[in-house]
Formats: sequence, structure tokens, C-alpha cells
Amino acid sequence: MKIVVAMDSFKGGLCAADACRYVARGLREANADATVVLKPMADGGEGTAAALLAARAGGAWIPVTVAGPLPDRPVTAGYAWFDDDRTAVIEMAAANGLPLLAEHERNPLKTSTYGTGQLIKAALDRGAQRILLAIGGSATVDGGVGAATAIGWRFLDADNQPVPPGGGYLRDIASIVPTTAVFAASGSATRIKVLCDVTNPLLGEHGAAAVFAPQKGASPDAVAILEKGLTHLAQRVREELGFDMTALAGGGAAGGLGAGAAAFFNADLTPGIDAIMTAAKLHDALQDADWCLTGEGSFDTQSLHGKVVSGVAAAARKAAVPTVVIAGRVKAVPENYRSHGIQTALATHDPDMPLDEVIRREPELLQATAARWLRENTCGNRGSIQQRGNDA
Repeated sequence: MKIVVAMDSFKGGLCAADACRYVARGLREANADATVVLKPMADGGEGTAAALLAARAGGAWIPVTVAGPLPDRPVTAGYAWFDDDRTAVIEMAAANGLPLLAEHERNPLKTSTYGTGQLIKAALDRGAQRILLAIGGSATVDGGVGAATAIGWRFLDADNQPVPPGGGYLRDIASIVPTTAVFAASGSATRIKVLCDVTNPLLGEHGAAAVFAPQKGASPDAVAILEKGLTHLAQRVREELGFDMTALAGGGAAGGLGAGAAAFFNADLTPGIDAIMTAAKLHDALQDADWCLTGEGSFDTQSLHGKVVSGVAAAARKAAVPTVVIAGRVKAVPENYRSHGIQTALATHDPDMPLDEVIRREPELLQATAARWLRENTCGNRGSIQQRGNDA
């Protein structure tokens, strides 16, 4: 019997690697002979670097001190490094993420992605040939201008002076001076791939300012300023660089960093879960598996669109492997998730359990839920598991 465990993190509680480990303990408790393969997952947000470090051999965490969301306040961040293929995995949230600020400090008119650019530069200085840039969880709406500035781009005002950091100053950009750093989609130059879990455009009612800025502390007036600033930035980029930042699905991710990375770093935007599954070799692990277990803190309708659970379920379905979801809470209904190849979804706890108790007990709850599922559905019998897998 072979079971592939490909869990996402449980926000506020367990990282993806730990979630996988506790599920595996439950499975082995129910059947000590089971072959359990762990593939921690992420979709481009927090935990992406950790998931890849857990899923791939030979990786190391490289700590770097960089500018935080408020540029005058440094933070200790870093990136995952894989020496065999000279790949760096950077989480912008580690440098410029929303959790790094107290609630009263959250203001995308002032926050910047400069620290993320410093991480990219550090990876370049180390000799990176490929950079995976995970951009979920940002505190910023600066169109990637801060990150580009750290790499050597210059954004000047009408007096030929650098514009200050923050989304509130985008409308002051009068000219753009490119960096001498070279990025390319192929060849000897460093390739950057942006991992994102949304498809929102840069501008408009579904764009970076309208949808995401309020979540980052922007008032209605600030949202209007940010929208005008991003519109102005897109116009300057189109006129000076010949690149249309508004046409990209996912360009609005991380306050426009998706579009900025494409414009300033020649980056490709891709669904984060697809890149993580490929890097972790999940498809290979599923080829001879009997079951696939995945999950996250809260399994809802959004989980079925571009998130870890939907990506893993699609990969398992392609390999003819039935999928089971184990989540803290289950809000998605069977008629929706079964159409995605998910056989069943199990909650680890009662919805009324206090959050602090859930976080404290999540390891034992995950372990117990996994063990109960395996005992109740297979009776620990290899033949019955294989039959269930073939019937699904």
C-alpha cells in the first residue's frame, strides 16, 4: 500500500511539512506496513520555501537582512537555495509580508517591496540561474517598483530625483531608467518565475488596489490614490519600455508585484501550485500510489480554484489516484468537490472548538483523523485499498 501525503500549511498552526508528518504518523498508526510518501505543498504564499526545502534534497536556507515592509525597518529574511541547479526560492512575505507589521502600521501608501528586491539581488550575487519568486501575503501595493529599485532600476520624478518608496508615490514617476542587470526567459541569463495563487489584473474593480489594498490597511481614499498610481505606472512602462502591465492574468498579485516582475525582470507568471508540484516531483510519486491525502486549515470553495488542494487533486486524478482531503474545517460541499476528483473531505475538529485549542491540539487532531480514516475505510487490508483505488 502506498499513500502520498501532500498537505498545505495550516495557517496560524502547522507548516506544510509538519502537517504531512502528523498525517503520516496517523496512517502508520493504523497500518505499520503502509508506504507513506511525504510531499509538502504550497501555492506561492507563505511556506513555499519551507515546502520545497522539505520536498527536495540538498537545499539550504540562506539568511539575509533586508528592508522590511516599512523600508527604514530591517528584518531578517532569506531564501531557499538548491546548489545542484543553482535555484533560489524567495518568499516576498519573508521580507515584505503583512504579518511583519502591527495592524496600525499597515499602510500600502508607504510600504515597499524593496526588501524583496534585495533578496533577489542576494540570490543573483550567489550565482542563481533560476529564481522562483513566491509573492503571496504581501503588505504592499507598489507595482514592484521597490523591488526593481533594489536591483538597479531608477524611477525619477519631474525634478530628476528618485521617487520615495511606497505606493503613494507612484503617480510622481516621470521617467524610468533601466538596470544593467540581465534577466531572460532563456539562455545564460537568470530566469525568474513568479508563483502566484490569484489571477487578478493590475487595474480595475478586480485589480490590485480595489481588491487587495483594503486588506492591507488602505482606506477608500488610499485605494483611489493607489489605483491612480498604478495606472500612471502602467502608462509610463508602456510608453518607455513598450510593455503592457495591464494585460497579465495575475498582474495584480502582491499589489502589482506580479506585473512589475514581468515588466522589470522579464519574469513569467505561473500558478504557484503547478510549479511546486513539479519541483517536488509529485507527479512521479503518484504514478503507483493507491491514495493521495491533501488538505489545509479550512477547505472551502476557494480551495477548489488554484489552491493547493485543487492542484493536488487534479494531479492525482490524472494519475487515477483517489484523493481524500483532511482539513481543520470543511466548508465545501460534496457535490462541488467530488467533481474535482476528491472522494471525501474530513474535518479534524468540531466547528465550535475555540481557535486557541485548535492550534494547540492540531497535531494530535490531524494524526487521529488520518488514523481513523484508514481504519474505517480500508481495515488495514492491502487488497481492499487497491480495490478502492481502482474503483475510484
